Amino acid sequence: MSTIAVIDYGMGNLRSVYKALEHVTDKRVIVSQDAAEIRAAERVVFPGQGAIGDAMHHINGLGLGGILNEVFEDRPFLGICLGLQALVDHSEEDGGTGCFGLIPGTVKRFASPLIEVDTGERLKVPHMGWNQVSHRHDHPLWQGIEDNSRFYFVHSYYVAVSRPEDSAGVTHYGVDFTAAAAHENVFAVQFHPEKSQHDGLQLLQNFVNWDGKP
Repeated sequence: MSTIAVIDYGMGNLRSVYKALEHVTDKRVIVSQDAAEIRAAERVVFPGQGAIGDAMHHINGLGLGGILNEVFEDRPFLGICLGLQALVDHSEEDGGTGCFGLIPGTVKRFASPLIEVDTGERLKVPHMGWNQVSHRHDHPLWQGIEDNSRFYFVHSYYVAVSRPEDSAGVTHYGVDFTAAAAHENVFAVQFHPEKSQHDGLQLLQNFVNWDGKP
């Protein structure tokens, strides 16, 4: 039976991601920090919450950095929250943190204060709650999900990609930011599909059925 590996690096909402994946597929879902299990998996999910500096430290400490670079090359991969931020070149968080550099771009902190230009409203940081995601181009993971559907976010830092073609979805909260990025067999989102009800489960189901082709 094919396996979906959810990476356990000591951070992230692993149980809810695991349960959501189990809900949408009869494939075997495992939570693992074992390099051999992750390397052998047909698909890999990288969830995360917290600070990127700690995340990269734990990943490298477990010897998973090289494994992830292999995964990026040859199978369907889904990043969630920190799993998106870790894919770009660099994050401003924790005094500056180097990331995997798969997708050219930077993770930036929302401005303080964060003001909505059109209304003058002062926005709270972190960005927490439901917000719309505007599709930037067609992708198999958007199948069955209408443009401008709402997903659940919790974050204080956001991704700015360098190449517009890498952005698969955009959300506005004071600024426009990349809510979903796509690169070949890699798809990653800033929001939490496991907390986003019907559309979030649809995205996860699309992932488990995806062949990794754009």
